[in-house]
Amino acid sequence: MAKVLLLSLVFSPDGVSTSVLMSELAQELQHAGHALVVMTTTPHYNVEPKAVARQPLREKWGKLLYQSDYHGIPVYHAAIPVKGSRVRARLLDYLRFHAISTIAALRLARECEIILVPSPPLTIGLSAWIIRLIRRIPFIYNVQEIYPDVAVHLGVLQNPTLIRFFELLERFIYRQSHTITVISERFRERLLDKGVDPKKLVVIPNFVDTEFVTPGSRQNPFSQQHGLDDKFVVLYAGNIGLTQNFETILAAAQQLMDLPDVRFLVVGDGTRRAWLAEQLANGAYPNVVLLPYQPRSVVPQIYATGDVCLVPLKRGTGKETFPSKIYTIMAAQRPIIAATDPDSELADLVNGADCGWAIPAEDVVALAQAVRTAYANQAQRQEKAERGYHYVLAHHSRQAVVRQYDQLIRDVVASKLKPYEQRKPIVS
Repeated sequence: MAKVLLLSLVFSPDGVSTSVLMSELAQELQHAGHALVVMTTTPHYNVEPKAVARQPLREKWGKLLYQSDYHGIPVYHAAIPVKGSRVRARLLDYLRFHAISTIAALRLARECEIILVPSPPLTIGLSAWIIRLIRRIPFIYNVQEIYPDVAVHLGVLQNPTLIRFFELLERFIYRQSHTITVISERFRERLLDKGVDPKKLVVIPNFVDTEFVTPGSRQNPFSQQHGLDDKFVVLYAGNIGLTQNFETILAAAQQLMDLPDVRFLVVGDGTRRAWLAEQLANGAYPNVVLLPYQPRSVVPQIYATGDVCLVPLKRGTGKETFPSKIYTIMAAQRPIIAATDPDSELADLVNGADCGWAIPAEDVVALAQAVRTAYANQAQRQEKAERGYHYVLAHHSRQAVVRQYDQLIRDVVASKLKPYEQRKPIVS
């Protein structure tokens, strides 16, 4: 058993997907016998009042730090504002979180033997490094997206000086971490190209709770509420952000106007939601339906409503990001249309598991054709959905993946402070 400090930007009761992932990981590690302390933020992304009521926050350090309990795990929340769309304001929020959480960790998690720190943001690695220096404990750096590469490809980060700074910071954090976990083999290859010590790299994929998300009835309370029982639903559920290409979805929707029962359903929130709502306001896309973020309890019904589900990435981002929602789609036993770079991990997964159609990112004609193919072939849709379901049960269930984290944590604690050349590489 190890005493683990989980340092994460988001955690329950926040409702964003990374929060759900980290919360379930913490719970499973606790079941495996580890003692956890969590440093995170106040709910600021997808704030669900019922979730906050189930996990109430109480003041710890005035209005700076709050405390809650998550299934017996103490959780400390640095106070930051609800997420907005301004990049500069978000950076200031991150700095506030880093400062408060680092001080809180040094004061309130003194017995911890190891730090688990998921990124993004990239800068969270600095907090882990400071804690490591003072407490002399190792940290595992979990790469969910490769920064600053994603931000550069999306045009969010354009200043050459800032790009250089974050590249140097990225290399520094990789050097200072004891072990680096990546969620795919392609991510591992990218970090090797960046010169990361191969002995530090461990591939541990993300997971889905296959007991919560299960195959459900196509006609259900959610589909009935929104008049979708008699429609062919092309579903996108999740973050409406910068890495997804909604322009392609809208253009493909226009090309499919000759199929009157096809509906593109977008469910979620994010930095581009206002833009998408503005595009739909003029009535040019009558076959596109936009719904707000829904409570987590409704997620299984949402995915059951989809006849086929979309994972639409922007061109060039497939090597730096991997949308774990694909595991949710597979667990719901629905086929997938993944618009992504051909040499990405996402394309490899869809093709390897044969659970849907992998098409080039931002290709309107290919997306429209893939929808037509899915629409016309119910038997093929069912076959691909079943293959995806069996694949995710075998490789990406919550218990199977957390067993790898459990063993890794035990290995790192046992070998901490030893030079890398004196021990064997850790493998997943």
